[in-house]
Amino acid sequence: MPAPIRVARAPDGVLAYAVPLPPEALPPVAPRDLEAAWDHARAAAAAERWGAPRRLLFLRADGTPQELVLADTDAACWAEAVDARHDLGTLSGLSLCLRLLALVEVMTRARWLAGLYSLTPDGIDLHPALLRAAASMPLDAAARFDETGLRRLLSRPIPSGVSA
Repeated sequence: MPAPIRVARAPDGVLAYAVPLPPEALPPVAPRDLEAAWDHARAAAAAERWGAPRRLLFLRADGTPQELVLADTDAACWAEAVDARHDLGTLSGLSLCLRLLALVEVMTRARWLAGLYSLTPDGIDLHPALLRAAASMPLDAAARFDETGLRRLLSRPIPSGVSA
């Protein structure tokens, strides 16, 4: 079992996380948790509850460090919302946050996903298959979803794997 995530606040307010494994080794999450995180993050953005930037320092399998910075205002806001409910100082909380951000990112570039979510007056409704895929699919080394792998996963039934 990997060591826990160490968290510290830098003098400039940035939250720093020492993560004992690479992004692609983060665990799957429950689809219902991902959907709830989506809703909480949207509510935090609507309420303008901006969070501190976060610096994630991952440890690669070969022992080299890998840095990922969540400095964008929206990403920091969404991370703050997830942290408030799921603790980004845990592997499950960090995995949930990064999957949420990866889902947003892939939806902006993969136009073929448009049939798996709909815009409503209250926001975006995500199709259960998209939620299951994002909850279970591994992240890549950049903490994103591989579009080809996501398309392949969504083209066949997705095993429940993690309880909903």
